[in-house]
Amino acid sequence: MPSEISALAHEHLERVRAFYDAAPTDSLAGARAYRALLARYYNLLIPPDASVLEIGCGSGELLAQIHSGRKTGIDLSTVQIEAARRRLPDATFVVQAGELLELGNTFDVIIVSDALNLSADVQNLFERLHAVSHPDTRLLINFQNTLWRPLLSLARRLGLKSPQPQNSWLASSDVLNLLRLAGWSPVFRQGRILVPFHLLGLGGLLNRWLAPLLQWFCLTVFFVARRDQAHGGKPLTVSVVIPARNEAGNIPAAIARTPEMGAGTELIFVEGHSRDDTWGEIQRAAAAHPHRKIKILQQTGRGKGDAVRAGFAVATGDVLMILDADLTMPPEELPKFYDVIASGRAEFANGVRLVYPMDEKAMQFLNLCANKAFGLIFSWLLGQAVKDTLCGTKVLTRDHYHRIAANRAYFGDFDPFGDFDLLFGAAKLNLKIADVPIRYRERTYGTTNIQRWKHGWLLLRMVMFAARKLKFV
Repeated sequence: MPSEISALAHEHLERVRAFYDAAPTDSLAGARAYRALLARYYNLLIPPDASVLEIGCGSGELLAQIHSGRKTGIDLSTVQIEAARRRLPDATFVVQAGELLELGNTFDVIIVSDALNLSADVQNLFERLHAVSHPDTRLLINFQNTLWRPLLSLARRLGLKSPQPQNSWLASSDVLNLLRLAGWSPVFRQGRILVPFHLLGLGGLLNRWLAPLLQWFCLTVFFVARRDQAHGGKPLTVSVVIPARNEAGNIPAAIARTPEMGAGTELIFVEGHSRDDTWGEIQRAAAAHPHRKIKILQQTGRGKGDAVRAGFAVATGDVLMILDADLTMPPEELPKFYDVIASGRAEFANGVRLVYPMDEKAMQFLNLCANKAFGLIFSWLLGQAVKDTLCGTKVLTRDHYHRIAANRAYFGDFDPFGDFDLLFGAAKLNLKIADVPIRYRERTYGTTNIQRWKHGWLLLRMVMFAARKLKFV
């Protein structure tokens, strides 16, 4: 529970309230341009049907530009809230300080934009936000980089920036620490906005193409965080989707070695135009194990990505898993992935083959180098550590998968493997990704379906595609 704020904190809030009650309700042109840039980045982070609460909304200039379902704003200035109600008559506005927040409902997204440095007690504010959040709520924060403090002070003296009451100057490390103290887990941090004004059109180009490469020098720091999740709860059901093409010799072992997890496990085999007897073996193996819940189907499309989508479409489990039928990722390791999701430690579990020693012939040297390189590149693109993008095992809840599928139009149908459709979708929804190291084994039947040069070129194209969609925007 959040603690009550001190008398000194109350005094600070009263000074801030008095300042903004006397301040104009319309910003200077430079501030309006800056807020338009903020709104652009927030709209990339917020699903259009989300309910949004802004803490310290002022006169509603930012909230008016946010694309969302239900909008609510709070601010301690009566004058600013009245202006916000005129600007956004369909939204809800309440005169209230974030440190004393009391609202009767929860929100999908909570925004704290350039308000942290005015807070009387940031830790208390973050703690108060638990009462208006649910397990999938995302806290989106932006504040100004301390490196810019001299320039911003000069801009105020020259009348190019509006004056402010006395405020703090929080560094990224301070915000990170305060989030953790208050029970929030950071998902990622990124810098945005090198030029906070148009600059005859050059500002937009620099912010789009140069800012992602110079994030530590950007004016604005963005944090995305999720609530710490309570461990435990009721067991979850599991669906393990097993795409299988030319894997007849591995089908019996896939059934025998995949453990029962949670409240029950179903196996879903998706056969994909095999040249051997994979489909016949799937049928025989399913009939030979009536005690296990097994579904079988043949994909109509092509590629592993299509097979995964077909399997997920018929899955009934709370948790969805992908297991490659070559069994180079040992099925016995799947409970590790289940525990990550069921405990709430993360919302997307990604298998990693590059930590423990692997069988001598499990991965060729050039493939190993490429996998390490792509891991570094995609970690930068996604804003979260992803050491191995091509391990076939990826795990998430069915609810989160449906949200990814609903937002698939942003990226389109671009991924024949299925791995990147899920990774990019999880990053777009700000899901917490956790790497799960596994021991990678040499295949014992058949040959790999991976074509090194053809698929390597496809991966490079996907890097450029993701950069356009996630970084250079």
